[in-house]
Amino acid sequence: MTSARAPLSKFRRLSITHASMMGGDAAMLVALADSLFLRIDLDTARTRVLLFLVVSFAPFLFIAPLIGPVIDRIAGGRRAVIQIVALARIVLSLLMAASIDSLALFPLVFAALVLQKTYVVSKSALVPSVVRTEGELVEANSKLGLIAGLTGFVAVIPAGIIQLTPAKGGGTLIYAALLFAVALLSATRLSADAVATDDIDSVERGQLRSTGLQLASVAMLVMRGAVGFVFFHLAFWLRSRTNGTAWFGVAIGLSALGTMVGNAIAPVLRRRASEETMLIGALALSGAAGVMAGLIGGIPAGVGLAVAVNLSAAVGRLGFESIVQRDAPHANRGRAFAKFETRFQLAWAVAGLVPVVIVIPGRIGFVLVGVAVIVGLANYATGAQTTGVRRARRPRLPWRTPLRRR
Repeated sequence: MTSARAPLSKFRRLSITHASMMGGDAAMLVALADSLFLRIDLDTARTRVLLFLVVSFAPFLFIAPLIGPVIDRIAGGRRAVIQIVALARIVLSLLMAASIDSLALFPLVFAALVLQKTYVVSKSALVPSVVRTEGELVEANSKLGLIAGLTGFVAVIPAGIIQLTPAKGGGTLIYAALLFAVALLSATRLSADAVATDDIDSVERGQLRSTGLQLASVAMLVMRGAVGFVFFHLAFWLRSRTNGTAWFGVAIGLSALGTMVGNAIAPVLRRRASEETMLIGALALSGAAGVMAGLIGGIPAGVGLAVAVNLSAAVGRLGFESIVQRDAPHANRGRAFAKFETRFQLAWAVAGLVPVVIVIPGRIGFVLVGVAVIVGLANYATGAQTTGVRRARRPRLPWRTPLRRR
């Protein structure tokens, strides 16, 4: 007797695509760790990173808010974006493999960075279409975060082995291209639903502009900005330290672990604390870690700060998404998440520009992160208390409420 294999669920299809994309990203980072991208003279590197960050993200800044709503209204629009991104990542990985020791590597890397951010926004828009209830939406985002961390860890192992062979970075980038090819094949099976079938109305617009939601979005902007700042601050500061490249690799690996832990504990925290408490706790952890890293100094302190800000951002993200569901019940989830995620990705890039433009000593950079996040914490806690947006004063949506489709 033969039995037909059950078709993959919409969420599983998306998770396979997400895992492949994140694995490709991890392999690319391993390849770049021993490439001209990190070996080039420090002053030259700053100039090129600044140039390509500005050139790369300028289109993302101005075009994404304009074309995003159009794509959301097209059936299969976001799926098509993910497919195009996956295809472009394959081409870019192969071009980087051929240019691993050339200055042409720089524009290719930053093009890949913009595509990675574009994918994250489109993935956020698709998640609500692959689940059935509000509770599943929160759980799905947490699972995707865990998948990203686990896949990144697993994908690094063969990438590291390839780095030890004569193929080195070029071979690792070909391996990354293969992972992006898997993502492309998987993306062809993603849901073709339109993210939003109609324009935003006054009710949705009003809910998305509510005081509580705006305060929460600013808190997330601060945390995502801290992640971007720490990434580039460590990238340049560690260049002047002994075994700096190796330490930067450790920071990236442990940061991914921090994100994975954050995604694992966030649902548990959500069952025991309000959304506002989760955001306040996440901000407090990052702020305290920044101040402590500044006081202690040294490479381990900087690595610890990287772990803390990534873990905090993961916890804060789930708290923020719960606030969107609670305070904007009539908003289209996919459209709302894509809108906010675009802002958060830009915050990462803009904050990352600061340590590229300005040479900042290690400890000073750590303290700046702590102070900035503490200011964000004070703004959020004061605003939440003043406007009465705490959980006790707002009714929650039922945990198993069906998703509103628009």
